[in-house]
Amino acid sequence: MRSLLSFLPAACLAFALPAQAQVARTPVMFDTTDGSVKITPIFHASTLIEANGKAILLDPYSMGNFSGIPLADLILISHTHADHMDPGEIAAMSKPSTEIWAPAVVAKTVTAAKIIANGEVKKWDRWTIEAVPAYNIKNGDRHKKGEDNGYILTYGGKRFYFSADTEGTPEMRALKNIDVAFVCMNGPTMTAEEAADAVRAFHPKIAIPYHFRGTDISVFQKGLQGSGVEVRILDYYPKTNHPS
Repeated sequence: MRSLLSFLPAACLAFALPAQAQVARTPVMFDTTDGSVKITPIFHASTLIEANGKAILLDPYSMGNFSGIPLADLILISHTHADHMDPGEIAAMSKPSTEIWAPAVVAKTVTAAKIIANGEVKKWDRWTIEAVPAYNIKNGDRHKKGEDNGYILTYGGKRFYFSADTEGTPEMRALKNIDVAFVCMNGPTMTAEEAADAVRAFHPKIAIPYHFRGTDISVFQKGLQGSGVEVRILDYYPKTNHPS
């Protein structure tokens, strides 16, 4: 017996079948002397940055929903852990002209990556991009000093810091003139209390938690009360990450 659906015209099926679930993403906009920068949370550490008609993706990770996200002009990878270095998602979000920048440990697997090491500063489009240390002190084997990158991206005089997986290292605490800091806090890498203490030290204008799965970020907020640092919370963990 033929299914009732087989008798319905295609136009009707579009209404009869459930639509693919979409993730509601709320970007944040920042004004600079060179125009606006739009930053959109995707999932965990995965973040989209758009300016001057170009798209930069940080640590694209297939646990997120990338529907509606433009293919990247530049992909920045911080380190080799699977929630940051996802070769399948890197390939899926690339086009022939896409550049991939990463530390040397990543380039062993993602062979298309151009190496950018701790302390290097490079120009790309209208951006200045600096690779900064990201490592653990108490849990040194988890993220080793000198191997992984955090990134400072400067556009139109505004400096955006993405910590990647790191503790509140001396290098982080010594950062200067950061306008917006995206700071990890997750399990053995760095607690919310430690993250707040480190942020107080380098005192960005705005602090945004990311990579905080399983963390009570209200602790981070409380830790920065009275500091003069504005804390903003973005939806890095929407209830629906994947199409249903």
